[in-house]
Amino acid sequence: MNILLAGASGLIGSALQTRLRAAGHSLRVLVRREPAAENEVRWDPDAHFLPADALDGIEAVINLGGASIGKLPWTPSYQRTLLSSRLNGTQTIVRAIRTSTAPPRILINASASGFYGSRPGIDLDESSSGGTGFLAELTQRWEAAALEASDHCTVVLARTGIVLDPAGAIGPMLTLAKLGLGGPLGSGKNLWPWVSLEDEVRALEFLLTSTLSGPVNITGPVPATSGEIGRALAENLGRPYWLPAPAFALRLLLQNAAEDLLLVDQHIRPAVLQGEGFEFSYPDAASALKVALKAD
Repeated sequence: MNILLAGASGLIGSALQTRLRAAGHSLRVLVRREPAAENEVRWDPDAHFLPADALDGIEAVINLGGASIGKLPWTPSYQRTLLSSRLNGTQTIVRAIRTSTAPPRILINASASGFYGSRPGIDLDESSSGGTGFLAELTQRWEAAALEASDHCTVVLARTGIVLDPAGAIGPMLTLAKLGLGGPLGSGKNLWPWVSLEDEVRALEFLLTSTLSGPVNITGPVPATSGEIGRALAENLGRPYWLPAPAFALRLLLQNAAEDLLLVDQHIRPAVLQGEGFEFSYPDAASALKVALKAD
């Protein structure tokens, strides 16, 4: 399959490139710098620029572009960057699809489990409504931008959870654990919507050839609390897990990021993927972390 990929240099994009090439797919990669390879195409999403021929012969577009959610703190300036980097890239791609005489069959646009907001005690699946908070509202606007292409191609919204990889959002926790300073974030009893990097890229590849459209949760099937994940990190490193970070202190230091990332409480089910028969290689967080830390 001929695939156009945006956000190829990030954690998920890098792993996805490797997997898709190994499977025999042909990739055209969007880059902001001058192209260094034949399959690279320069674009400028902030200026809404994408060459007119970028979609020529393309059957699928995967858009993973956006500034890192895991980079802290979320200053007011960085919050604007988080939003604009997602909206500008998505709007640029959607505009190209809408004006193409031969649009791709499918657009898989990155999204996030943050769509649902923090909802303690509620089972959430793809039919659940959006929540409130900075990340929820950002994600809802991001998805709305992608859905503008739905009259011209199938649109899939890949609502990804917290990727359990050292280079992902758990990086700061890993650093503390290595220093022997790991401990519960708040109560540690809040459920995190996690996923292994391998299952994330497997799910994206699965979506390429599926008949699905709309939101798809890419989260592990077995819930885990932030405390269970933190303890598993420490145990895999042979470090203690003893130093709690009070919720009030996290909120004071990190504000929106504390509420939306560290203290978020979401029981999210990957109902659509499971309904299509997708099987997770790492169904529980402990096994996903063990493999991720070995590869670090």
